[in-house]
Amino acid sequence: MPSSMKPVPAASPALTARPWQLAHPLWQCGFRPFFVATVLFCVGLLGLWLLFLAAGWPLPGVPGGAVVWHVHELLMGATLAAVAGFALTAVPEFTDTPSFEARHVRWLLGLWLLGRLSFWLSGWWPQGLLALSGVFHVGFMVMLTAMVAPRLWHDPGHRQQGFWWAFLALIVTVAGFYVDAVQGEFPMRWLHATLGVLMALIVVAMSRISMAIVNSSIDDDFERRHPVAVPARAQASHGTTQDGVPAAGHAEDRSPVVPTALPLEEDEPTAYLARPPRRHLAVICIMLFTAMQWFDPANRVTGWLALAASAAMLNLLNDWHVGRPLFARWPMMLYMVYVFMAAGYGLIGLVLVAGDGSVSPGIHLLTAGALGLAVYTVICIAGYTHSGLEKNGRPWVVVGAGLLVASAVLRALAYWFDPPVLLQLAGLAWCAAFVMQGWQMLPVFLRPRQDGLWGCQGVQD
Repeated sequence: MPSSMKPVPAASPALTARPWQLAHPLWQCGFRPFFVATVLFCVGLLGLWLLFLAAGWPLPGVPGGAVVWHVHELLMGATLAAVAGFALTAVPEFTDTPSFEARHVRWLLGLWLLGRLSFWLSGWWPQGLLALSGVFHVGFMVMLTAMVAPRLWHDPGHRQQGFWWAFLALIVTVAGFYVDAVQGEFPMRWLHATLGVLMALIVVAMSRISMAIVNSSIDDDFERRHPVAVPARAQASHGTTQDGVPAAGHAEDRSPVVPTALPLEEDEPTAYLARPPRRHLAVICIMLFTAMQWFDPANRVTGWLALAASAAMLNLLNDWHVGRPLFARWPMMLYMVYVFMAAGYGLIGLVLVAGDGSVSPGIHLLTAGALGLAVYTVICIAGYTHSGLEKNGRPWVVVGAGLLVASAVLRALAYWFDPPVLLQLAGLAWCAAFVMQGWQMLPVFLRPRQDGLWGCQGVQD
């Protein structure tokens, strides 16, 4: 048992503490309060948007209008909360360092909540409250970066520098949004830039997560077909990346490899590897498109760069083509994130190159599809495994993922077919997915680990 993992005493304050007290299980791990906030906010955000579209209910009167509010709250509200939850859990595991202190996590959550409140009220006093909201939002990202940066920087071999650069880029895009907004300029270019950075961050994060998830599926499939033989698997199949980095949701396995009891079968699968050259190419193409979109969003060169990003994502998908194990729930859910990224950038590129049409369908494939599904899947995987529970055997997970896929497709189709019902169905599908997730997982985040331990490591073997 890792040193940070210990049994919860029978008289532990965690069993009687209130949610606002640091001893409560909600503050046991950094992901818990932020995943709770993410799920609740995803439901509330789209719920308000649906009421606005269907019944004309008023939205907060923020500078830039309803669309700016909608996109800002999705990216800098819900998604940044999910990013914080992921980082506060994954970074200690990647770097083999202790969990973050509960009081620091609560201060970070406070900055996020104050950012929400001040931005929603900014219509009353645009310059003052926008500036205050900017202070809270930038402060949130600066504090998050300051918490994780020393651990990333001192990690042997600097294997996690992609996260460091992504967080710095997010600080720039968040600050840029508020500089434009305070000056009375339309700040949508900075929201598009934030989306690009988040797409690159997803690629970096999934290269870590997928190593454990896909290889676990490969091993399970082989053992089902060959129940007698237990193959000697490569290190990658035990939850580490090709760089030797423990994957999210899995503690590093230092036990000796058990030799096979029978001669290896000819059809024993090869361990899945997330190859760095393909990942780096995808990130570079995404960031080149994002930079060009910031300078000249309607240029045909921007369109060609979007097509390059799409092609790079399709190339990245080649790593995932491992046969039957790909169709297990967790690999397929992660795979679909990349599919939506490829489709979104491809559709944006085609529209810009043709010089006719709107990029909105492609943008919504990236947001409602790739971003929504990535957030949903990470909350499921990290939420269960780091709460002492096995992540398999829950049919609702697949139903929720299917609803998010349907939401993204319906939202993209709504641009061409334009009936309001498609927009409403897309929003309802999104809300239903996160309502289901909240119903199932919020109790997990509000109670002690189910394995009787205290700590944030994944399920212990």
